[in-house]
Amino acid sequence: MYRPLITALVALLLTPLLQAQPTATQPVELDYQLLETKDRPADHFTQGLYYDGDRWYESSGLYGRSWLAEYTDPGGNPVRRKWLAGNRFAEGLAILDDQLYLLTYRAGELQVYNRKNFSLQATLTYRGEGWGLTTDGEQLIMSNGSNTLTFRDPADFSVQRRLKVTGGPRGWSRLNELEYVHGLIWANIWQEPNIIAIDPESGKVQAILNLEKLQRDSLGSKRTVDAVANGIAWDEHRNGLWVTGKYWPKLYLIRPEGVGF
Repeated sequence: MYRPLITALVALLLTPLLQAQPTATQPVELDYQLLETKDRPADHFTQGLYYDGDRWYESSGLYGRSWLAEYTDPGGNPVRRKWLAGNRFAEGLAILDDQLYLLTYRAGELQVYNRKNFSLQATLTYRGEGWGLTTDGEQLIMSNGSNTLTFRDPADFSVQRRLKVTGGPRGWSRLNELEYVHGLIWANIWQEPNIIAIDPESGKVQAILNLEKLQRDSLGSKRTVDAVANGIAWDEHRNGLWVTGKYWPKLYLIRPEGVGF
């Protein structure tokens, strides 16, 4: 006879507590400081970008026009350039232990080069498309245009684990160029001006950077469907991210206001 009354009282007492529980964490929309701008040629179909504090490494795509290059000045001529075969479409790149790893789009081929002279050291295979590539210092981390990142062994490119990217009010497909910075994976979203910061353990999106202003500054009225934001390189010395896009005539050094910066 008293049980329904007790149950009702307990429910009444717990309701405010349940309502006070936080909802799932939403990604933070980050502002950033613009630290520097560099001019560069406007004919780069940028796929991967890397900066070691002294040299720049970049891959540029498209069939019959794909290359891998090293620069001391991104606005000048390359120190060296490696042209790919006409049936190979260059994609993301990463550097680990003086080896340079270059993805190809649909050939299912990872090309491994000596960083010092661009000599081909090995060719490894994988299934599906190759888009972006980075490293956490131990494993290679690859995107394929989906909402899933793949952690791979740099020795043979075998899959170690897969990570689905989630969080916020939307899905996160079309993950493209990647960079690992301050314990997070930063990823361009293909055909969007957004870069997202991803927790490498949970896959949750922690933050979003919108580069729309930089895109307008770089392209003005000359924007085309292919001239999207793509390319992220960490400048460790200055604690910032160099960002650019396909056919953008500029590189921008920005410092996000949050998540480790």
